[in-house]
Amino acid sequence: MNDDPLDALDKRIIHALQCDARKTSASDVADEVDVSASTVRNRIRKLEDADILMGYRPEVNYEKAGYQLRTLIVCTAPIPEREQLARDALEVPGVVAVREITTGTENVHVEAIGTDGDDLSRIGQDLDALGLEVVDEDLIRNEYEHQFHQFDVDV
Repeated sequence: MNDDPLDALDKRIIHALQCDARKTSASDVADEVDVSASTVRNRIRKLEDADILMGYRPEVNYEKAGYQLRTLIVCTAPIPEREQLARDALEVPGVVAVREITTGTENVHVEAIGTDGDDLSRIGQDLDALGLEVVDEDLIRNEYEHQFHQFDVDV
């Protein structure tokens, strides 16, 4: 019995959408894997209903948008408050992403953007005021991501 919630078609759909959701149509995927476009649309709807696909977000080049500084702020939160503090951190102006880490003391990672050092200082102060202990701050030079794929994405 296969416990994998995704079959090869689901994986191919996810991969195609991650490559370029804006320009990928159900017909494009259907043609590649030899199924109907309605089958692809139905699969996408099921993936969305199951909260496997949870949104279609643009990739932002913050530097070209005027935010030359992008930083990773590593914080420590008390375990009982970690989830709430991580959610609260999203409300700080300039914070664009928060990752809650399940192990260790450096258990909240905050990605923030700013135009200058003053922006980043304010963000650090705001996070401290929430109750997060700022442990480290590192400027992010580049980030590389890879689309979801498996060796068995061929249908």
